[in-house]
Amino acid sequence: MAIAIRLARGGAKKRPYYRIVVSDVRSPRDGKYLEQVGVYNPLLAKDDEKRIQLTEDRVRYWLGVGAQPTDRVARFLDAAGILERAAKNNPKKAEPGEKAKERAEEKAEKAREAEEAAKAAEEEANAPAEEAAPEEAATEEAAAEAPAEEAAEEKTEG
Repeated sequence: MAIAIRLARGGAKKRPYYRIVVSDVRSPRDGKYLEQVGVYNPLLAKDDEKRIQLTEDRVRYWLGVGAQPTDRVARFLDAAGILERAAKNNPKKAEPGEKAKERAEEKAEKAREAEEAAKAAEEEANAPAEEAAPEEAATEEAAAEAPAEEAAEEKTEG
């Protein structure tokens, strides 16, 4: 028979209260259990001593006969100094999802395009400054010729 040390929920709706119990793994969560070895009240402050209460000698006995604690109970036992729990490492946990990666790529692409556009505008602003003198002279000559042509047309009409 496989034995587990786990939480059994009690309390009212939205007001959880848990018993830390030793039970057969096949029994339901809130069903029959072999022994109650503690209580857990998540509504109390984290530094409150009554938040987690364990019967330490009974927990050690059940661990000695092969009972396996659930992850949450193993955390409680580690905090109490009864059982050493190895820290788990999940490198993928902090990695963003597919949609977030796509949004980041689109944002980076837009930033790259904006940067290229800014460089092109800057180059365009710098290049005409060097060539502006010949172009300005040409436009001034064209502007001077236009009134002269208009005056010549008026003379021929009149």
